[in-house]
Amino acid sequence: MRLLFIADVFGRAGRRVIEERLPGIRRERELDFVVANGENLADGAGITERGALRLLESGVDVITLGNHAFRQREVYPFLRSDPRIVRPANMAAAAPGRGLTVCTSRDGSHRLAVVNLLGSLYLDAHQNPFAVAEALVEQAQAETPAVLVDFHAEATSEKVAMGRLLDGRATAVIGTHTHVQTSDARILAGGTAYLTDAGMTGPHDSVIGVRADVILSRFQLGLPARFEPAEGGVQLEGAVVDYGADGRASAIEAVRVPA
Repeated sequence: MRLLFIADVFGRAGRRVIEERLPGIRRERELDFVVANGENLADGAGITERGALRLLESGVDVITLGNHAFRQREVYPFLRSDPRIVRPANMAAAAPGRGLTVCTSRDGSHRLAVVNLLGSLYLDAHQNPFAVAEALVEQAQAETPAVLVDFHAEATSEKVAMGRLLDGRATAVIGTHTHVQTSDARILAGGTAYLTDAGMTGPHDSVIGVRADVILSRFQLGLPARFEPAEGGVQLEGAVVDYGADGRASAIEAVRVPA
């Protein structure tokens, strides 16, 4: 089986490149599943129901989120009702949504569990992700041996540690949040595909998605400014993972596709 994980989709430019390129990529790569992190879809901060539906209509099977999961209040009912979108499982239990879901391939022959976790270093996680990760993966494995974990975290050390913790349990542990793709895609000793950060799907002629002049002004003057998504240098980034019926990964490849 083969899955594509699409890195943090940033704003309108990120959505457009998915709409334009994903149908062709699904055919060319013979993908069974597509999972995308959509927590920056709404102008860089959160996601709306309309935006989520546009990703799903473009060929995404499951949407994961992160620290901006609840920035857009109008999406709360959608988080509660639609199993195709997950927010970090270690946010407050009473918060809208779920942190684990299971989807079925389009031909009905395979299932994939998707777990979303939020890092504790520099981010506002309600629970320590390391206290809940193993139980979540075990719960997912009761449904299917194929388990993808999107670990939305700031610190490289925390992501590497999560990969080590879940090695041999999860099919893949892929980091998100920094919007800078790392070059360490590899299969760990226990058969788990790992990548510290999948990057960003959106405008790379920017400062991690935001217009460069806005960010430079903040750094130079120290004055507040409204973040505005950039538009240029659009790329789709992420990773392709191959795995077997036992859930063990055999290959992982970081991908970067220009608009």
